Amino acid sequence: MVEGPRLFARLCNAVSTGCEAYKFSRVYGEAVQEARKCGPAEDNPLWYYFQNHRQGRGIWKWEHYFAIYHRHLHKFAGKKVKLLEIGVYSGGSLDMWRSYFGEASHIYGVDIEQACKSYESDHVTIFVGDQADRKFWSTFKSKVQDLDVVIDDGGHAPEQQQITLEEMLPHLRPGGVYLCEDVHGCFNRFGAYAAGLVRALNRMDKIPVSGQQSKPSPFQSSIHSIHFYPYLVVIEKHSAPPTRFVGTRRGTEWQPFVPGGVVFRND
Repeated sequence: MVEGPRLFARLCNAVSTGCEAYKFSRVYGEAVQEARKCGPAEDNPLWYYFQNHRQGRGIWKWEHYFAIYHRHLHKFAGKKVKLLEIGVYSGGSLDMWRSYFGEASHIYGVDIEQACKSYESDHVTIFVGDQADRKFWSTFKSKVQDLDVVIDDGGHAPEQQQITLEEMLPHLRPGGVYLCEDVHGCFNRFGAYAAGLVRALNRMDKIPVSGQQSKPSPFQSSIHSIHFYPYLVVIEKHSAPPTRFVGTRRGTEWQPFVPGGVVFRND
């Protein structure tokens, strides 16, 4: 078990390193030319739906989200997918998701406003509740199983986003995708929380055998990857949990720089 002073030193080092990264991001534009902006892919049906949606129920999204949506969600198109969107608002995105995933999909919406129940149909189910209420999520999970996608576009407050993630990320099926939108601000508390999950993803528990092997933690066995985009965090789950991480060597000629092999660290 890590002693208190050692743990405190690691935390201080992590904070210092985070500040260094922030300072680098502020001067990054001075060091390189501005990269060409990458717009939504030309073959992105979500982008075309949004661009052509001029009347009817409102959709309010950051435009750069659409390339990200398509990158992580296109694998579900045309399949029997179950999607949950938190934050229904004017209902337009419910129709957009249905159009994108197809006739076999079912869309669930959660909103705190009772008026959003009016958007229900044979393929859309609306729950009214507070996303910061764990009891609400307990009731929801007892009624809805096997979710493939969760999109948090609700109240945007960090504590709401954290509670929703803690309740709903474990509820996603293997291979599922979790998206949290509108993570705004350089020192956003949910962004810091998600960065803490990255540290858990990098954990190393060495297996006492020859070579380089590490035993995945329960978190690593479930979570495939964590992606950070402007204002958006995406978490993908493994379709099948890994049983170990293996660092394999190939070849017969080696430089003598590290005679004892690579040192495992879990700092």
